[in-house]
Amino acid sequence: MSSWLADYEKQGYYFPVSVLDAATVQRYRAELEAMEARYQTDTDLKKLAIGQANSLIPFVDEITRADNILNPVREILGPNILVWNSSFFIKEPHTENFISWHQDLTYWGLTDSHEVTVWVALSAATVQSGCMKFIPGTHTGSIVGHRDTFDEKNLLSRGQELAVDVNEEDAVDVVLKPGEMSLHHGQVFHGSNTNKSNDRRIGLAIRYITPDMQQTINEKTDAKLVSGVDEFHHFNLTDAPRGLLDPEDIVATRRDIAIRQKFLMAGVDQKT
Repeated sequence: MSSWLADYEKQGYYFPVSVLDAATVQRYRAELEAMEARYQTDTDLKKLAIGQANSLIPFVDEITRADNILNPVREILGPNILVWNSSFFIKEPHTENFISWHQDLTYWGLTDSHEVTVWVALSAATVQSGCMKFIPGTHTGSIVGHRDTFDEKNLLSRGQELAVDVNEEDAVDVVLKPGEMSLHHGQVFHGSNTNKSNDRRIGLAIRYITPDMQQTINEKTDAKLVSGVDEFHHFNLTDAPRGLLDPEDIVATRRDIAIRQKFLMAGVDQKT
């Protein structure tokens, strides 16, 4: 077993791993920000692209298939890998957006925890800019209770937060340079603070799962096969994006979101 893999299994995370060179990071960031500028007045479409990035943005799909990202994922999950979802988490300079303490798998409606999230930095993730922070070893337990806050400054869909106390002194700051990534287990406690820096904090989260996983509802969500084979057919396998925000991809993505809402927002009838 690789020494880093032993650390991952013990702590529930591992970082930093260098995956993109400076020129590539600059190119990807420029493409992202060109997309944002192009759809600046269409906030709904821009939000869709940010939240479903690998389904609508070709360069994001490219990132999810890069071997220097997939190789460590293969060491954790094995050779057969799907991308279940990928989205950007962006905090503008000197803003109050944050991410509360939570566990990823809480609302994903998946039958097991054969998952790893890769978080790729397209700008510096520092303590000042509101980098992620983990509580070591918390992945070894089960999913704990969460409560919904619907805080508008919280970047999570329901403003969900752990319904247990977290000792901030135990937190480990996930400081990453542009082009570096972290890997974390879907049950590890994590969150992030506000961005007090002068630059945007741009991170791309990629959720990799094994094909034996399935949704807890009797409907298939979309996924992309990025390594090996899928012998289970629990997901609707889709191809790479046809182009940037292609109309056919938009229709398919909205259809997939409608299915996902059934578990992502399960139990939410009104704001509490």
